[in-house]
Amino acid sequence: MSAITIRLDDDLERLLRAVSDETGRTRSDIVRDALRRQLALLRFEQVRRRILPFAEARGYLSDEDVMRDVS
Repeated sequence: MSAITIRLDDDLERLLRAVSDETGRTRSDIVRDALRRQLALLRFEQVRRRILPFAEARGYLSDEDVMRDVS
């Protein structure tokens, strides 16, 4: 496992410490989980941008269009 150093402003540090205390999870666990979620979201947005032209060509212009056919 590797280590990384980040700088947090005071408000974010207090919030992180409070959530850690409330949940019993380590600050590292919380930060790793947040980073995983953010990276997954960024990856999803990249894929969505790449396939958007193909979806639009098939008539999928909104999330509702997709949900209509998925449901």
